[in-house]
Amino acid sequence: MATVSPTDFAPNSIRRLSPEKYVSLGDFIDEINAPDNRDALVKTYGDQGITGFLQLTGAVKSNGTADQVQYWEETRLHPAQKGTPAASAAADATAFTMNMATNTEKPLRVNDVILVGGVDRFIVTAVAGAGETTYAASATATCHSLLTGGLSANLAASSANFPIVGNLFAQGTSQNSGYLESNVVKRTNPYMIIKETYKVTGSQATNVGWINLGNGDYRWYIKSENDTRQRFIDKREMMMLLGQQITNTGVTGYGDGSEGYFSAIENRGIVTTAASGSEQAIHDIEDLDSLIVALDKQGAAAEYAVYCDRAQDLKFDDIIAAGTSTADNITAGVASQFGAFNNDKDMAIKLGFSSFMRGSYGFHKHSWKLLNEPTLLAGSKYQGAMIPLTTVSDPKTGTKAAALEMNYKSSNGYSREMEHWMTGSILGVSNTNDDSLQFNYRTECNLVTRAANQHVILKKA
Repeated sequence: MATVSPTDFAPNSIRRLSPEKYVSLGDFIDEINAPDNRDALVKTYGDQGITGFLQLTGAVKSNGTADQVQYWEETRLHPAQKGTPAASAAADATAFTMNMATNTEKPLRVNDVILVGGVDRFIVTAVAGAGETTYAASATATCHSLLTGGLSANLAASSANFPIVGNLFAQGTSQNSGYLESNVVKRTNPYMIIKETYKVTGSQATNVGWINLGNGDYRWYIKSENDTRQRFIDKREMMMLLGQQITNTGVTGYGDGSEGYFSAIENRGIVTTAASGSEQAIHDIEDLDSLIVALDKQGAAAEYAVYCDRAQDLKFDDIIAAGTSTADNITAGVASQFGAFNNDKDMAIKLGFSSFMRGSYGFHKHSWKLLNEPTLLAGSKYQGAMIPLTTVSDPKTGTKAAALEMNYKSSNGYSREMEHWMTGSILGVSNTNDDSLQFNYRTECNLVTRAANQHVILKKA
């Protein structure tokens, strides 16, 4: 009979330690005792989700039924005439010729009175190359001073905007030879498709771990799947914030991209950059006042939600504190208007907003987690955003609409806002032969930023 010598058995405990190292019985049976395990999962970095910005700033959800969203914005009621003096004109000059080098501007008409250098009034005595509604690239306008003194300062031969403040006609003359047609700006923004996947094998799905994930469930794949879903939701919001339309012809096969919130403001809005020597875009009361002047020029809303990183948030606190000890018109912690929160100060506080006023503007500030997250935008050039809490009117239809609109493709009961489906052959799913289960996520969305000229981005230098 053959002799079998087992080799895969652990030796007896008494042979694992020499007698002189014997301390207690636990030295001999250390793998028999259950470990003193604490099964709670510690949230080392707190709640790591970064979504919620768009909802808290009043962004609405809408359905989309085409490959892009088309919307309209009105132009200025009083457009200035852009032009370049044909040559430098010295102070006291009583006439100059203006080159109007683009045919996209409205035509400057004979008899129009323009403001030159912010103070001098000149009348247009002749326009060459102008049609009834447009003018040629070579069109020129001859302008004469209303006073004998002429220009107050030298007029450089560089492009400038000349406000049209009115016109003058003699008795018995005919009406204007041309007229101004109101216009709108057509804007479009394509949809973007965002996807995510998580996969678990049948063996992994039946493994039980040491950590209680809630309700006595110790299956780790549940945690991973929930985290995948949260990452997907976060990335969907970040792409609506940071997305860009693709203009690089070398990038193909990824759709057209989509203009996100930051791109819209950088393209058409107000960008406030930290001055030299300053860490924050709004460093002192003078910076805030300069911003308010810029808001006035854009017909801005009375209330703004200010989302910023912690450094800018604290700097606002410093500015407010300094203002309360001086005659500055800043009220710490209280604003006279809380329209965005149903005029309820307590509601604003519960949502984490701290409010103050400067001039006629109410600012509701909130630390933005996205900009404080070290693995995301902390350390980037972005320090914050200021969002008008208002609705805007579509100049074509007159319909009131939210300044921010999240759009998702949807039609006949089928929505692509948050598609979720599973493929595999475990856990009750049986649509493939794979011994696994794949969780799939998909969305087709974009963000429309209306009246971007009234929004503000705060950036580092």
